[in-house]
Amino acid sequence: MNNTSVLRKLFSCIFLIIFGISCDTEDISPVLEIASSDTNISEASGTITISATLNSAAIQQLVIPLSISGTATQGSDYSLSSSSITIASGNTSGSITVTGLQDDTIEGVETLIIALADVQNVLLLSNTTVTIEVLDDDSDSDGDGVLDANDECPNEAGEVANNGCPWLGFLINEVLYDPASDITGDANGDGVRDANADEFIEFYNSGPELDLSGYTVSDASNLRHTFPPGTILQPNGVLVLFGGGNPTGNFGGALVQTASEGQINMNNAGDFVTLADASGNVILTFDVEPLSNAPDESYTRNPDLTGDFVQHASIPEAQGRLFSPGTKLNGLPFN
Repeated sequence: MNNTSVLRKLFSCIFLIIFGISCDTEDISPVLEIASSDTNISEASGTITISATLNSAAIQQLVIPLSISGTATQGSDYSLSSSSITIASGNTSGSITVTGLQDDTIEGVETLIIALADVQNVLLLSNTTVTIEVLDDDSDSDGDGVLDANDECPNEAGEVANNGCPWLGFLINEVLYDPASDITGDANGDGVRDANADEFIEFYNSGPELDLSGYTVSDASNLRHTFPPGTILQPNGVLVLFGGGNPTGNFGGALVQTASEGQINMNNAGDFVTLADASGNVILTFDVEPLSNAPDESYTRNPDLTGDFVQHASIPEAQGRLFSPGTKLNGLPFN
């Protein structure tokens, strides 16, 4: 029976009832509508209920097929508990569940359109379609292709391979040229305070991987260290070069070496440290002169890696520590 004939039959019955004449309505189909519990769903496991409702109890089980369309993709953006809604005999409604599916793709707002398909033995007058917006909870504030949830530098465009942070290259993060004169100056942790052995330079490689084999460290007057073959520093890797002694401790998991020439010998009155590659090309330098106030503690960048050099113990996060070879200034590992 098509909708036109059903409507004609219905209106005829209404007319007869008005004039006190009985009417048999057994062959008039019930009216069916569809609705959703919400119009928005988050891909982060949000859920919505889609209901189909009759204006009278079903005289037999009714299976209502659904038509699915829209820009959202089933299986990656959302899932359906069923592609049809079943109304059991004697009931007036049935439902299915839509569940958002999490992904790491930046998609913006997408749509899911659910409509009543070719339904038999019911009358469709209105509310045959619901439109749902599937909301993307992923964002990329700095536009570098790394979602904020995974971006260690969410407000600064960086590299995907560096967790969203820019490569900072190879740099010096901390320098101790004047160890305290008592045991508190034992920076290399070997139980002995030594003016030369406890000096150190903390290098940081933000990436990519760097082979330091054959690189050299010199002060203003002499060669102080040659990095041995196989000195490979991974991205976000740390290397601590002590003047000597027997460095003892974890040092944040850093690669630790002692000066091949027996000492670094940074002059407290002012010195100039140069790192050169195996061909003699200058990679970076460090001028001790502006910091040559014999502080009995290290100078470190604050914040780590990007800030200016300041005296270590003066930083609240350092909690009074005089140095932090191999770790951040607060004593925690870099990785």
